[in-house]
Amino acid sequence: MEFFDVATTQRSIRRLKPDPIPETALRQIMDTALCAPSGGNRQGWSFVVIRDASTRARIGEIYRECWGELMRTPYYAGVSEAPSDSREGKMLASARHLSEHLAEAPVLVVACIATDGAKPTLTTGASIYPAIQNLMLAARALGIGSCITTIHRYRDGQLKALLGIPPEVETAAVVPLGSPLGKFGRPPRRPLGEVAFGDRWGQGFE
Repeated sequence: MEFFDVATTQRSIRRLKPDPIPETALRQIMDTALCAPSGGNRQGWSFVVIRDASTRARIGEIYRECWGELMRTPYYAGVSEAPSDSREGKMLASARHLSEHLAEAPVLVVACIATDGAKPTLTTGASIYPAIQNLMLAARALGIGSCITTIHRYRDGQLKALLGIPPEVETAAVVPLGSPLGKFGRPPRRPLGEVAFGDRWGQGFE
């Protein structure tokens, strides 16, 4: 696919088929992740690629517990009252579907970043999230759906224990991969003029 078609139609696909992903495609996706930039080119990332059904099932159980925690936060408690045909309502329905069917995705990728024992900061993500985006763009180019989720962090200790992830390594995201049940397409976004400024905050970008 042409790059701009990939980048502008790669959206969160939370409804995925259980069909296996070909090994050649999965290897190509993971190899593309490794080509992302990282701070100091240290490449402190690690990826646990989970295909085992029993492990996916246990992660699905943990994730459902996390979903329950998330729904008690003020924002989601408010969104839960949104009409089903509203943008918020559709997003919530999609996210709820993932919480109930995460284990059915044929592949789950847990993206991790080494911290060398230092407390994670905002910039810690600068060395892992570009790799995750590379992964998701590669999946899109191959017609494979994906999304990024971080709510596993409510039960981070359980996930680490399950997968044997060391304490000094942070889990940055869980990315389910699978053939999409939904459609790719440009996601709804705010107009460029509302989020991009020219030279100074609040000044229109032309």
